[in-house]
This record gives sequence, C-alpha cells and structure tokens, in this order.
Amino acid sequence: MDQRVSFITLAVADLERTRAFYLDGLGWRSELFVPGEVLMIRAGDKLILSLWDEKGFEAEVGPIRRGEGVVPITLSHNVVTEAEVDEILALATSLGAEASTASHRDWGGYTGYFADPDGFRWEIATNPDEIGRLVLP
Repeated sequence: MDQRVSFITLAVADLERTRAFYLDGLGWRSELFVPGEVLMIRAGDKLILSLWDEKGFEAEVGPIRRGEGVVPITLSHNVVTEAEVDEILALATSLGAEASTASHRDWGGYTGYFADPDGFRWEIATNPDEIGRLVLP
C-alpha cells in the first residue's frame, strides 16, 4: 500500500450551510457538488476534502457517535507568517466560526483554531521546523 491519503471525508449536518462556509465564505472552489449529498474540494495535490451529508454517510459507513466535547480530529492549514494565521482566524470569525486567539506554542510554532459549522477544528499554523516547510506550496 502506498503511503498517502487520497480523501478526507467528514460527515456534516447541513451540507448547504457547509458549502456556503467553505465556498462563499473561505473562497474555496468545489471539484464536485451534488446538492443534498456531497461537496468535494481539492485540498492539495491528489487530496480531496469530501464533505458528505451525514444521512448518506451513516447509510454507508454506520452510525455517527454523538455527544459533548470536541470532535476528535483536527485539520491543519499551514502558512508562512504569523500575520497570515491572524488574518485567516479573523476571516473565520467574520463568517461566524468559533475561533481561538493564536498563540506561540512550546514547540516553536504559532497557531490558533477555528471550528467549521459542524465543529471540525481547523488549526491555522506557522511551523518553523523542516516538517512545516514540507507542507507549504
């Protein structure tokens, strides 16, 4: 098996609200949108973010675990400067997202988080280490 990820699939409660957040709000472009079913966004070279209506997700994958707390996954979007981190967090906040204030981390980075309409946390980060440079365009 090749060492790679092809799709990241997240089940969402309201696909239209999710579409508006990512496309209209963040300015991303869809590769495929089937109303009421799925929104697919190219998130990198050979990587698709698939946002799937939760009813269809549950029909194929199984029941979704629900409850209090944070969804146990984060998605990270790395940028070059701390100013970019702050700009993206401000944009997310302007779209109604719950966002944290960015801060310097013990490991040397500068990061903050925002939650999309379904509570999936996006980390916006600068990472000064070599691994951080690997993921920049």
